[in-house]
Amino acid sequence: MKILVHICCGPCAVYPFDELTRAGHEPTGFWYNPNIHPYREYKQRLDALKEFEKASGLDVVYVDSYDLEEHLRRVMSDLERRCWHCFDLRLTKTAEYARENGFDAFTTTLLVSPYQNHEFIMDVGAKLEKEYGVEFYGTDFSPGFREGKQKAHDMGLYMQKYCGCIFSERDRYEKKR
Repeated sequence: MKILVHICCGPCAVYPFDELTRAGHEPTGFWYNPNIHPYREYKQRLDALKEFEKASGLDVVYVDSYDLEEHLRRVMSDLERRCWHCFDLRLTKTAEYARENGFDAFTTTLLVSPYQNHEFIMDVGAKLEKEYGVEFYGTDFSPGFREGKQKAHDMGLYMQKYCGCIFSERDRYEKKR
């Protein structure tokens, strides 16, 4: 199955790509992350993904658009569900590209992180599957989280300390959430 894989960062891509390839799928990466703040962090994560792409030989489509305003518009109206809106923004772009380019399914490396809200991700994926007519491959990659992080560390990839958005950056310092 040809699967378009939204990639949040290089380290989180390692295990899902290994798993999808082992299962006989043809994964292609997809970078679209206007949520990442500040811009310097965005560039570090983008560069780390390019390093992973080069080292692994995987194909990646880049929508290198730092569309911070659109991200903020989406999340500011409903801060309690800001993660849901953020997932929706990024996975909508992924589903659109998957449909327009003949992919059988789409998924996201966000499903490798035990720190992400998998219920929100699955909810968004199901909604977009209906809306775009492309299967959402909603598998839980989190059992391989540590393995993937170790492999990324061994590759020397940049390892971020928060999910990417301005709110998660604040929260990592305040330790409130």
